[in-house]
Amino acid sequence: GGFALPILERLFPDGHPDKSQRHGPRQPRVLVLTPTRELAAQVHDSFKVYARDLPLVSACIFGGVGMNPQIQAIAKGVDVLVACPGRLLDLAGQGKVDLAHVEILVLDEADRMLDMGFIHDVKKVLARLPAKRQNLLFSATFSKDITDLADKLLHNPERIEVTPPNTTVERIEQRVYRLPASHKRALLAHLITLGAWEQVLVFTRTKHGANRLAEYLEKHGLTAAAIHGNKSQNARTKARADFKANSVRVLVATDIAARGLDIDQLPHVVNFELPNVEEDYVHRIGRTGRAGRSGEAISLVAPDEEKLLKSIERVTKQKIPDGDLMGFDPSQVEVEKPEVRERPQNNGRGGRNQSRGDG
Repeated sequence: GGFALPILERLFPDGHPDKSQRHGPRQPRVLVLTPTRELAAQVHDSFKVYARDLPLVSACIFGGVGMNPQIQAIAKGVDVLVACPGRLLDLAGQGKVDLAHVEILVLDEADRMLDMGFIHDVKKVLARLPAKRQNLLFSATFSKDITDLADKLLHNPERIEVTPPNTTVERIEQRVYRLPASHKRALLAHLITLGAWEQVLVFTRTKHGANRLAEYLEKHGLTAAAIHGNKSQNARTKARADFKANSVRVLVATDIAARGLDIDQLPHVVNFELPNVEEDYVHRIGRTGRAGRSGEAISLVAPDEEKLLKSIERVTKQKIPDGDLMGFDPSQVEVEKPEVRERPQNNGRGGRNQSRGDG
């Protein structure tokens, strides 16, 4: 939350709250809407960190956990409320939170809100807010949908762009490896091991793929964890913490689960599969090379992904060079077996699956 500081300065102009400014019970002054629980928790944490010496009253509400502690947290009135739209509407519907006096509204990761189908919820929240308020909208990408939303929401907004539209950061070295899908996981393990890569964030297209890849890497001596929407909140939080602390070397994630992953010095991002949306590529690789550091983004591209690669190169206006295979020998690869679970292993010798490269 880069917006936390300026908001706190507005709430506590001289370091003291103007008590007269605090609203009545259940009435937040600032509302921050986020698409995911992780992001909500992270934004809430950054408010608390910045407000260490301020008498900030804040709360964080999202679904998937009990309502009562959340109801109690907002009962007396809060300066800042960080919320996911669904749970917020539930509580508002029950009269447990009153949004009629919000002074500042922040829509964080608005693009993800739209992707995840929250737009109707967001509009319902907007309908409960006072007409006069300050609005801030943050989005990694500015599609037509976002621009439409911004036009509805904001009055003559200032548009501030931190990076020019759809450019991939210059400091990120991008490489592409073209190979059959069935060889991808072996190449990945090879590159991480030989390159002595630490802190590798790997994107897969599916939750199931994330699990299987993490299991494979573990089996090959690389500490790995998977995060995605089906994992419990605790499992995701733990995987993130372990990754940040370097006790897990590889974090395998789906796009949505990786949002709000703020790791300052993430050296390597891997697209195990290319995303279907070019802007997601820009977003994924933007997780490395932060704050002036250099980073490396590599993509493993199977023949059926060539089209996606072309469109990514078109959008980013650059041709991505081929990567160094570091002596990878495909003939040694134990090919990923097709989806038949729980069969006795044949230790990769012989067996009818050896020649079929459909992983």
